[in-house]
Amino acid sequence: MSQQCHAPFISLEGIDGAGKSTHVPAIYRWIGEQGFKWIHTREPGGTPLGEQLRTLVLNTPMQAETEALMMFAARAEHIHQVILPALKRGDWVVSDRFSDASVAYQGGGRELGVSKVEALESWTHPGLQPDLTLLFDLSPEIAAQRLQSGRGDRDRFELEQTTFFDRVRAAYLQRAQQFPERFLVLDAAQSPERVWIRIEEVLEILKKRSVQA
Repeated sequence: MSQQCHAPFISLEGIDGAGKSTHVPAIYRWIGEQGFKWIHTREPGGTPLGEQLRTLVLNTPMQAETEALMMFAARAEHIHQVILPALKRGDWVVSDRFSDASVAYQGGGRELGVSKVEALESWTHPGLQPDLTLLFDLSPEIAAQRLQSGRGDRDRFELEQTTFFDRVRAAYLQRAQQFPERFLVLDAAQSPERVWIRIEEVLEILKKRSVQA
């Protein structure tokens, strides 16, 4: 029987190759074992329009400003068509990336500046942020090795140079310092088993908070 609670919104963040997808099945299994319903979604994407924009963003060269605007266009659809309806139903929402990714990739990586991205964030979803953000932190050098050994064709973000991902990582860590109440920074260089132990601990805390809300 499903439990009644404030449904949490969880986002997974990190540079490409940090290992977010490795832990997705375990997270979903854990949520289900607690008796909660959940949905899995991703950004850019999550809606028919969002998936079309995802294909363009990942594969078509464009200006950094254009890229940021397209990310938030996809996000606006995602929020209103997927995230908010799911939370209203009482379903846990787990999203592979949210606005922290735009701060890191466009604000940091593309060097647009964090303030420009935060202005789009405030306009697109004022008052809505994840309850928990799992930041899989890993050096770009190790992430690049994982990408080379673990995947086939790579998109234009995954093909970026190490210096790009250095900026992305730095922006992520700065964001985590800015919002420590919702970020959990995970050392993604550790074994998956050790990383999962820490994730499970914070999921237990989130469950207790959601039931009490």
